[in-house]
Amino acid sequence: LFLIFLRIKSNSFILLMELPKLNFQETFDFKFKKDKDKFFIYDLVRKTYLLLTPEEWVRQHWVHYYMTVKSYSASALITEKKILLNGLTKRIDLLITEKTQPKILIECKAPHIKLTEKTFEQTARYNSIIGASEIILTNGLQHIYAYYENGEYQFYRPE
Repeated sequence: LFLIFLRIKSNSFILLMELPKLNFQETFDFKFKKDKDKFFIYDLVRKTYLLLTPEEWVRQHWVHYYMTVKSYSASALITEKKILLNGLTKRIDLLITEKTQPKILIECKAPHIKLTEKTFEQTARYNSIIGASEIILTNGLQHIYAYYENGEYQFYRPE
């Protein structure tokens, strides 16, 4: 578990929120704030605090991973971009670009959501609009990686 505490006196803390520990080898330095009864997490890409939902918890791990571990700049990451799919407006969770070209589309689900063929197909449909060469479907606990080549997805495990 990842726990958020609020310091109330020099040695006293109150537990504010419990979040699941996600499947990342690295630990990241997240910034949090509380306003009334809601919690917020700082987004390095948008440079603002966002409501801390289970899905946002997963997305922010990937944002920190690509910026701190893979050394991408914030300008290479695009979050919640609107796309038009079959006449409906949808939003992609995270797109990693290289030289402004789409490289990796990351679809984030809350940790309690199972990753299924249906959720993978949703990601693939989004990518039919985006055109990234790779997609990652994740709930933070499980990650599914696939390359798109020769008109089909090839699944792989990263090294």
